[in-house]
Amino acid sequence: MIRPICRMGNPVLREIAKEISQEELKSESFRQLLIDLKDSMDHYGGIGIAAPQIGVSLKVAIIELEGPNRYGENSELPLTVFVNPEIEILTDENQGFWEGCLSVPGLRGFVERPSKIRVRFLNEKGEKQEILAQGFLATVVQHELDHLFGTLYVDRIKDPKLLSFQDEYEKFLQEKG
Repeated sequence: MIRPICRMGNPVLREIAKEISQEELKSESFRQLLIDLKDSMDHYGGIGIAAPQIGVSLKVAIIELEGPNRYGENSELPLTVFVNPEIEILTDENQGFWEGCLSVPGLRGFVERPSKIRVRFLNEKGEKQEILAQGFLATVVQHELDHLFGTLYVDRIKDPKLLSFQDEYEKFLQEKG
């Protein structure tokens, strides 16, 4: 089921989401939540979505990346469910990308984040997983998982001059290839 997206200003987006127990992972309501996340992400055109974005304060997010991104990188991640994730930063080197968010519609902001991370998490079956991510994928993962800790990308913008409406970004700031 497609659920409405909670937008910046909704208190659920500022909460630290609740960890999901093994018992909850096996529940029908959790299976339905995953379906709702996927349906909502696809409907609104996202590449990732976290439960708080649809009003559910639980530590689960999904990401699905296919093919080349707008930066020319070939970042691929098949549909992946992140339950109770933990991020480990593997480098002091940062990278910057113009980020957008379903919960902050119509805006883009330039955010610098660590360029290489390790994420440990449970999948939808409760199995322990680990991925290494770098480049654009590392940014996408950090962006989505931030939602589970009450953080939006706008909180990470160092220079407020690097926040733009989407259409102005496309006219003046987006790199023309």
